[in-house]
Amino acid sequence: MSAPTRVGPPVGEPEYIEPGPLQRGKAKVVGALREFGNMFAMGLDVFFGLFRRPFQVREFIQQFWFIASVSIMPAALVSIPFGAVLTLQLGSLTEQIGAESFNGAASVLAVIQQASPVVTTLIVAGAGGSAICADLGARTIREEIDAMRVLGVSPIHRLVVPRVLAAMGVAALLNGMVSVVGVAGGYFFNVIVQGGTPGAFLASFSALAQQSDLWVSEIKALIFGFLAGLVASYRGLNPKGGPKGVGDVVNQSVVITFLLLFFVNFVISVFYLQLVPAKGA
Repeated sequence: MSAPTRVGPPVGEPEYIEPGPLQRGKAKVVGALREFGNMFAMGLDVFFGLFRRPFQVREFIQQFWFIASVSIMPAALVSIPFGAVLTLQLGSLTEQIGAESFNGAASVLAVIQQASPVVTTLIVAGAGGSAICADLGARTIREEIDAMRVLGVSPIHRLVVPRVLAAMGVAALLNGMVSVVGVAGGYFFNVIVQGGTPGAFLASFSALAQQSDLWVSEIKALIFGFLAGLVASYRGLNPKGGPKGVGDVVNQSVVITFLLLFFVNFVISVFYLQLVPAKGA
């Protein structure tokens, strides 16, 4: 009678045990924290690289012009309905509670403080950031980035810093344009569609708005632009899987930027509203 056939791994080899849900979840959390740490370290390198010489002026101008050219028209077109929707919604609410005289201040402050920097950076990240990520990803899979490192050229200083600074500059400038266009659109819809009074709209805005509202909007735009450029550059320098990996990191960069954008906007808004007293308070 023959011996029974042994089932399992060969003698001397450890038996493979499939990780359970807890182990897989732990691995994902550790991987996410590692990615966040690497991106934070790269952010520090980019920040200190802003003060390093020589500065890549030509690369900065090229990237600034490219990001502005692909972002300015979508930002202008999006800001009009965005400001109009906020004005119409706030106008309906103020009419219900009998505070129509504050419609101008509420809508304009909402556009300047919240909507304008968010809309601006969404456009910059979606149009300019995705292009930055695709460009750096293509350079990485063609081993151009490795060749630069072999030659002693820092990819952070040569490629990333000009792109991040260009994203910050475009976000700050477009933020002012989006604020003006959004406020103008809100004014038009409030006066024409809802039958508001032009004098009351402007008077309530000038009575409650303050210069710090514009400053915090510009600070938000600069921070959001930095995050958009940083995330796009980091994901572009770390693709996996060849050309398909480049497409994957482009999608990831846009999604990650959007998540960081809304979280950081919440944190800045909370601190600003708590620390800076409202006008007349």
